[in-house]
Amino acid sequence: MITSANKRDSIVKSALVLFAERGYDATTIPMIAASAGVGAGTIYRYFENKEVLGNKIFQEYLNIFTETVKNGFPHDDSIRTQFHHIFKTMVHFTTEQDQALYFIKLHSGAHFLNEDSHASFQGLLNIFKNFFDSGKEKKEIKELPSSALIAIIYGAFLELERLVRIGELEPDPKLLADVEGSFWDAVRVHV
Repeated sequence: MITSANKRDSIVKSALVLFAERGYDATTIPMIAASAGVGAGTIYRYFENKEVLGNKIFQEYLNIFTETVKNGFPHDDSIRTQFHHIFKTMVHFTTEQDQALYFIKLHSGAHFLNEDSHASFQGLLNIFKNFFDSGKEKKEIKELPSSALIAIIYGAFLELERLVRIGELEPDPKLLADVEGSFWDAVRVHV
């Protein structure tokens, strides 16, 4: 027998995959129900509507992503060590939650997101912004707006993740180390 928690989890996981693959607007509640193995009415027992479901998924996985980056953050270590931590945790999150990162990428500016979802996304961006601001204060990160630095790293990482998803790249340790070095070179001050 499927428990309530299992039904909810199945709905969330099915919706996440469909939203990531098809997009929020092209995904219907009946599609989610069929994928989750539940009736459409069951979804409405857990989520008022598709918008609520989309926001819950967005916030839930953004919070996992944010906590992954924050967990064990080496505040007292060098900027380079902090950068390594950020890169390593982004790779870890992607390995564990590949559909979630793609969903976040596709929908971070979506029309259905509510204020709490926007605040969750801003919380993640603030971690990156604070890191870059600290690095600029220490003259180790280029004097570019933090939003530009975030775009360089986060944007490039999202593209890397896309290439892995479609099978064009295999994320072996050497490739990841080389990519991390390239990302670091893109934002650090060269003396």
